[in-house]
Amino acid sequence: MSISRVKRFFDEIGLGDRVRELEQSSATVELAAQAIGCEAGQIAKTLTFLVNKQPLMVVCAGNVKVSNPKFKARFHRRPSMIPAEKVRGLTGHEVGGVCPFVVKEGVAVYLDQSLKANRVVYPGAGNSHSLVELTLEELERLARPVAWIDVCQPIV
Repeated sequence: MSISRVKRFFDEIGLGDRVRELEQSSATVELAAQAIGCEAGQIAKTLTFLVNKQPLMVVCAGNVKVSNPKFKARFHRRPSMIPAEKVRGLTGHEVGGVCPFVVKEGVAVYLDQSLKANRVVYPGAGNSHSLVELTLEELERLARPVAWIDVCQPIV
């Protein structure tokens, strides 16, 4: 199960106490924000796409959505989300708990500029009932992104 791999990862680096396992679901931005009492923008949602048949993750603030024109300008393709039934096989995580930690080899991780509005963010931790509390600097260090990108726009 990916929650155990994520917990082990954080335990090994001395941040195991930051992983929060919740009674209620954290599978959506709204549920996650409600569960821990933060703003939706502090939830770091991880979206999964296929670009040239390769999986990639975009980690962005919970109060934004991917902009098709911005995504296409950056990746030269329209965004094509990975079908839910293929997410685990391609990334190593289940839908509702996808996170940018302990992902399968070859999965490119990108951090969206929208995250920079926050000092502390809460990405998923491997299942639909977990989050991890990280500073933006910790997220950047631990997610090991290919790059910071700007492919999102506010949800209206």
